[in-house]
Formats: sequence, C-alpha cells, structure tokens
Amino acid sequence: MKREVVLSVAQLYRGQPGGIATYLRGLVGGLALLNDAELDLVGLAPRGPIPDEVSQLAVRLAFAPLPNVLLTRTWSKWPLGVPRNASVVHAPSLAGPFSGGRTTAVHSVALHDMLWRDEPSSSTSTGIRFHERRLELVRQREDVRVLTTSPGLKERLVAEGFTPDRVHQVRLGANDDRGERASVEHVRALLAKHNVVGPFTFYAGTIEPRKNLPRLVAAHRLARQSHPELGQLVLAGPSGWGNEDTGDAVRLGLVEREVLRGLLRDATVVAYVPLAEGWGLPPIEALHAGSRVVASATTPSVQANKEVELVNPLSVESIANGLELALDRKVDDAARSRRSDSVAEFTWRHSALDHVAAWQ
Repeated sequence: MKREVVLSVAQLYRGQPGGIATYLRGLVGGLALLNDAELDLVGLAPRGPIPDEVSQLAVRLAFAPLPNVLLTRTWSKWPLGVPRNASVVHAPSLAGPFSGGRTTAVHSVALHDMLWRDEPSSSTSTGIRFHERRLELVRQREDVRVLTTSPGLKERLVAEGFTPDRVHQVRLGANDDRGERASVEHVRALLAKHNVVGPFTFYAGTIEPRKNLPRLVAAHRLARQSHPELGQLVLAGPSGWGNEDTGDAVRLGLVEREVLRGLLRDATVVAYVPLAEGWGLPPIEALHAGSRVVASATTPSVQANKEVELVNPLSVESIANGLELALDRKVDDAARSRRSDSVAEFTWRHSALDHVAAWQ
C-alpha cells in the first residue's frame, strides 16, 4: 500500500528561500533516490504562479487555495490544502502545516535551529515573535513529531517540555554526485566576466549579518598580503536582509547549483565563518568536492572534522590564520578523497533514510 508523503514547498515561493529551501530540495532528491515504490511524494504549494524550482521537483503538486503569506497564517490552525489521503504530512519549517490527511497520518516538522534566540541579530522582532509562537504551538501538539537537524537541539527541546520520544535527530547532506558540476572551463569563463582570473577564495551563502562577512573580508585582505595565492575573495549567494559591507570582494549573486558545485570544487580555499549556525551545509558541500575548508569553530556540521581549519569567528586574526593554514593542506587526489570521505555519511539519501525512520 502506497504512503502519500506530503511536503510543503511553500518556502520555494519566497523571494529569499534560504537554507530551508536547500533542505527541501535535498530531501525531495534523497527520497527519490530511495526508489521506494511505496512512497508517493506530493508537494503542497500555495496559490499563485509556480516557480521554476517547484516545477522541477520530482513530486506531483497539490495546491492550497490561498497565497503564501495567508497560508502561513492559516496553517497554525487549519491544514488548508493538505490532501485527505496523506499518510505523512511534513513541514520543512515552523511555517507548517501541522495536521491534515488521514486519521492515522503522521505529522512532523523540521526544526533546524533556534537562532532567533542564539543570535537575535539574525532576525527581526517580528520574526522572533513568530518563531516563539510557533514553537509553543508545536510543543503543545503532542501528535507532531519534531525532526531536529542540529546537534544538541533535541536536548534543548526536552528541557523545554518536549517528550523525548517526539524528537528525532536526522542528518542533513549534500549532493555527492560529482557528475552534476559545471566544467572547469565554464567556471573560469564565469569568473572572467567578473574580472577574476587565477586562484580564488570562495564563500557560498546568503549575504546577511549573521554570516560575518565583514570580518571574512578583512581577514582575507590581511592573509592575502603574505599569501597572494589566496586570490580574490568571491561570494556567491542571494542578498538577505541587512546592508552588509563586502568591501572589495566579488559578488556573483545567486548561481545555479551546477555552477555552485563547480566553484566549490575549483576554489583555492572555501571559507564559511558565520557568527552562529544551526548546522552548516556549505562546508559539507565543499568537503564533498574535496576542497580545503576554513569554518567557524561553532559550525556544528564540521566541529569534529579534522580536515577543516576551525577558527574564532569574532577574530579577524584567527580567520586570517585559518586561511593561511588551509594553504598548507595538500590538494592532491589522495587529500581531496580524504576530505570527501570525511563527510561520506552526510548525503541526502542518508537524510531521507533518517526521515523515513522517523515517520514509522
């Protein structure tokens, strides 16, 4: 008997979909890789024009009768648009939905972090109030399972009154298909259009205050004085909220996934030094590509990874030193394979297996 798994794809309708959209795309891809004939994936979408990213997902779509902004409000009370035959209803974020489907349906929500508390500057006052209200709603809903993606988050929820058997730890991942990457020639041509020739240091992610880019820019400038082989600092990703000063760094904006993977592969060093992070996908993706990585010591995904240069995100000198030390790491095939092997468990297929187990 087929299990109809309904996933909200509303995040992909936002102007700045962010990391939750990456999670959603990855989870859908991972579930498809399972080739489980019993799983029938359905994307629950708001009313309105369908973005290309949604139409390209390997799911059939069901539509709610409201636009995204109204749907998010409604889902706190009613499962508007959720198909009646759903066996699993999964919310990729606290936006919902939290109910609907069959009387025996499993309901779950992914909680990626509590950054609205840990790093209040990463959110607005409206955003903080929204997340607090939704977290309390989920806490009161004993029938909703919580799938946490950040180490230590389960323990925090239990301390706040969530029963332990409701909370399930799931892995996140990266696409480890090395064939889906832009060619070296394509990457060089793209960079040349932005006057970048030769080696480059690379950052991938949203351009926003939490990502600590002014310190990264300053640290790169400092390290490059004695290590010109770091090349120019190149940033790829959309502009989030806040007016971040990125100095003389080259901004590519949002790039296609294949191009992003090519940039991660070809970078001299990949640097990711946020002030706070729920998990941290970019350094995992860089390691999958075999690249040398510098990351904040507070980035959960790589805290214990010996293949990464860990730095203090509050110190320009520490970040600069990390960039210099990363250059000492080898770049031969054996070293690249070792870095890739260090994150072998973090794939979207493994993430999908964790989700399916949590839905049992």
